[in-house]
Amino acid sequence: MQTITASRSDWIHPFTGLRPTQFRRLVRLVAARGGSAIADGRPGRQWALHLADRVLLVAAYWRTNLTMRQLGLLFGVSHSTAHRVIDSLGRLLALAPVRRRPRDQIAIVDGTLVPTGDHRLAAQSKNYRYSANLQVAIDTNTRRVIALGKPQPGNRNDTVAYRTSGIATALAGRTVMADGGYQGNPEAIIPHRKPRDGSPLPKWKERLNAEHRAIRARIEHTLARMKTYKILRDYRRAGTTLATTAAGIAHLHNIALAG
Repeated sequence: MQTITASRSDWIHPFTGLRPTQFRRLVRLVAARGGSAIADGRPGRQWALHLADRVLLVAAYWRTNLTMRQLGLLFGVSHSTAHRVIDSLGRLLALAPVRRRPRDQIAIVDGTLVPTGDHRLAAQSKNYRYSANLQVAIDTNTRRVIALGKPQPGNRNDTVAYRTSGIATALAGRTVMADGGYQGNPEAIIPHRKPRDGSPLPKWKERLNAEHRAIRARIEHTLARMKTYKILRDYRRAGTTLATTAAGIAHLHNIALAG
């Protein structure tokens, strides 16, 4: 199998968050998904970079959010080649749908705003920037991402985005935990709310809310780790590619957790 250029081996962990053995497994998976083929499938010149270097280039782009010209200089290719590599391999890095799950699996869901300039997707949101609402669900025990919603306009609150993004369908049949912003979705377990008359919650409800917060914090930690990939802080690509990019980053996150 093609290996990464020796001079770039030290880039693996900073750009991917993976150990070398994990990265090699990822490259084998991408190869099995057709990553060795030329971008458009037609006869022509082979890639200037080995497959492992191309996988690293995509991860480096997600991690740093460099421009194509900067990325090309970093890897010694043209900016157009860097662009083609990202377009061809990004979808092959995406998280595969979960086919089977433990019967007692509990999911935690939350949304995060991804700033993007593509107004075909984005809308002005509570952070006063044009953003997309990305719904993410993790397994409570393993903390791995198990589902992603289709990005929604940022002015949609979580309770609406949960239904319209498709993540509710993906999580059907699971027990789902969420914060109070998901009120109105009866299948979601949310914290107890204070009575309308302003009276305090009973002690047992306060204890349950505290336990709920402690467990729900796991999804917040996951979102924070996913956003160490700076592309999710300022998404400059077409909005139609955001779902694939988020799925690829979720996949890298899951591999890193797998050990």
